[in-house]
Amino acid sequence: MDIELVPVTAEGRQVLANLMQLYLHDFSELDNRELSADGTFGYPWFDAYFTSPAREPYLIRVAGRPAGFALVRCDVAGDEGAWNVSEFFVVRRYRRQGVAATAARLLFQRHPGPWTLAYLHHNTAAARLWPALAAAVADGAVRHEEQHPPAVPLAKSRLRFEVPVATV
Repeated sequence: MDIELVPVTAEGRQVLANLMQLYLHDFSELDNRELSADGTFGYPWFDAYFTSPAREPYLIRVAGRPAGFALVRCDVAGDEGAWNVSEFFVVRRYRRQGVAATAARLLFQRHPGPWTLAYLHHNTAAARLWPALAAAVADGAVRHEEQHPPAVPLAKSRLRFEVPVATV
């Protein structure tokens, strides 16, 4: 399968916005997110991915067609310079086929060094994917932190790991 991770340019912004709606719709089942009055889901950081040098948007493509996206940010002040997987989405058509794992590996290769990510405990797909993938790409141990209400709205796990220069 031909899987690519490509930076989103101004021309791809609407594609990302469309995919974001699919992602937020799927995610609303997990976090009880509400539609806005215009029938869309809001994502307050969307524009920042096109204006901030510390944020990077990527499209995941399979055979040249949109299949998902990854949004990452560099947490310079808050997490010792680690890159963070903010949002990650693969459309249903391409799930459980290795697309997410391949795209994530391509993502991590772009910024060797420290990474963090978090996933909700009841997001079973994420709970299967991220710990195994982090362990596979990490140079050393993966730090795993559990977070539970009332400290956070929903129970989640946070992973921190180091990606070496070559992880393929």
